Amino acid sequence: MVRADAAVTVKVLQQATEADYGFRPSYRKVWMAKQKAVAQIYGDWEESYAELPRWMLGIQATMPGTITVLKTSPVQIGGGVDESTVYFHRLFWTFPPCIEAFRHCKSLVSIDGTHLYGKYGGTLLLAIAQDGNSNILPIAFALVEGENAESWSFFLSNLREHVTPLEGILVISDRHNGIKAALEAPETGWLPPRAFRAYCKDSRRLLVNAAYAKTEAEFYYWFDIMRTENPAMCDWANRMEYDKWTQHEDAGRRFGHMTTNISECVNSVLKGTHNLPVTSLVKSTYGRLAQLFVVRGQTAEAQLGSGHEFCQALVKAIDRNLRDSRCFTVTLYDRHQSEYTVAETTPTGTFSLGSYRVSLKDHRCDCGHFQALHYPCCHAIACCAYSRLNWASYVHEVYRMTEVFNVYKQGFLPPIPEGLWPPYAGPTIIPDPNLRRAKEGRPKATRIRRSMDQSQENQPKRSGLCRQPGHTRRNCHQRTHSGGGDA
Repeated sequence: MVRADAAVTVKVLQQATEADYGFRPSYRKVWMAKQKAVAQIYGDWEESYAELPRWMLGIQATMPGTITVLKTSPVQIGGGVDESTVYFHRLFWTFPPCIEAFRHCKSLVSIDGTHLYGKYGGTLLLAIAQDGNSNILPIAFALVEGENAESWSFFLSNLREHVTPLEGILVISDRHNGIKAALEAPETGWLPPRAFRAYCKDSRRLLVNAAYAKTEAEFYYWFDIMRTENPAMCDWANRMEYDKWTQHEDAGRRFGHMTTNISECVNSVLKGTHNLPVTSLVKSTYGRLAQLFVVRGQTAEAQLGSGHEFCQALVKAIDRNLRDSRCFTVTLYDRHQSEYTVAETTPTGTFSLGSYRVSLKDHRCDCGHFQALHYPCCHAIACCAYSRLNWASYVHEVYRMTEVFNVYKQGFLPPIPEGLWPPYAGPTIIPDPNLRRAKEGRPKATRIRRSMDQSQENQPKRSGLCRQPGHTRRNCHQRTHSGGGDA
């Protein structure tokens, strides 16, 4: 079962054992058995750390341009330092196709962390991009001891240096203090105007509505209601800069993304890797990304060969906007600046539903959709139809199929056989014992013992069945009379 799915849960293994053998072992026994099964299939947990440097050299020989940044810490023995061994501390890695792919994705990156569930703990940090067809793409990884300011700084500084050097990029994250400290550190390169930060939305209804609002009027409509119903939440929201959590103030950097859900969805790509030894985990990212690039590349090439100019996600949105644009009355005010007003009416033309100013030159509309999503809203499409302009010229480049194809254009290469990897001459890497998730032997009791737990001196033994002194459960007469025997 572990060979088929390394992410199989301990409870499922417990149930399978009980179904086959009629005995349900404890959670801890099954968990430890699973770790041994993983070690037999994917390699020994401790030896996996020692294999990591050689794999890094092998993959760099396979694909020049692969980035690996390994940090270790010294091993103290007595009063000195062991020069032959070092503790694994942190690792950052990314591959050339991921670096190239991000240049053709939306200019935003979502970051998140997920815990490791193997014999040794830690956290896997991820940076996720999204192409114009709404496909998620992992672009960088890091293994760290946990989510803190130092580990996030290590990850984000390497991410900025090697993968996302673009100016004006947006990073979406939760409000973890470690992320906040790392992004605000000048040396990481994530301060405005080089980069901007946005928080994912809270789950409260009024706050969500205000955050998703694409216009200032709509934002203050929901914010005023929130001020009346929940003043405390209103004060909490006011302590954050509006451009970090509202859509109408982000200058279109979000492309409509208000949460870190694209980071959560990456589990479908990396399913089961959280349970593997360290080298197998890193190897799996290479193999799974290689498969992902093949599948996505074939799909993009087929759509491009069929004559599709734009990705499917955009086509559906434009079709919806084309249908909505039929009930508009357009007035041109400035031919040179492409300034319009669009009056929205009912299908019969009886009632007016509002008026919107549209600037095709500035890619703006009073509804907020044009500047937030970077493709024409229904009002902008109505203006294009009125002036006999091609609406396609107002679509952001990222939504074109040629750009989506370029995301997956550079593929991965088959790894060089292990016997041909370059030799490694450095110190042996061993796991940090402080990250050991479970120790051998009987678990240490954590209960605070009180006076009632202390046994009295010279107290006779009592049976666990009849509670009478002088004998134990093994030779109790109740056990004999019931016909039971030793198991």
